[in-house]
Amino acid sequence: QVQLVESGGGLVQAGDSLRLACADSGGSFTGNAKGWFRQAPGKERELVAGITGITWRNSRTTYEDSVKGRFTISRDNAKNTVYLQMNSLKPEDTAVYYCAVARGYSVSINLNDYNHWGQGTQVIVSS
Repeated sequence: QVQLVESGGGLVQAGDSLRLACADSGGSFTGNAKGWFRQAPGKERELVAGITGITWRNSRTTYEDSVKGRFTISRDNAKNTVYLQMNSLKPEDTAVYYCAVARGYSVSINLNDYNHWGQGTQVIVSS
């Protein structure tokens, strides 16, 4: 059974940093894209950052415009873990953050293109 377990959320002040981690088990996802999504109260879940699967090419990353230059997604396939380094956090980054594994190699903004999800980790940024 596939499991994705997120960690690293918490309550921080504006300008602080957090690193989220998502460890997966029960499957082999080296060739699959992985993504970090977030959902704020009353809003739809949105892709924050994604990273393609590993092939002979280097993985490519994608970021939502509001986090470009502040967030960095990376993956360590040896540890079956994907990370989201979040710097210069803002109150508008407050949300529940979810990691997900895509059905294929490419990053997608469509939630239906992801078939494995973590349980979510809360990030609260105070002003």
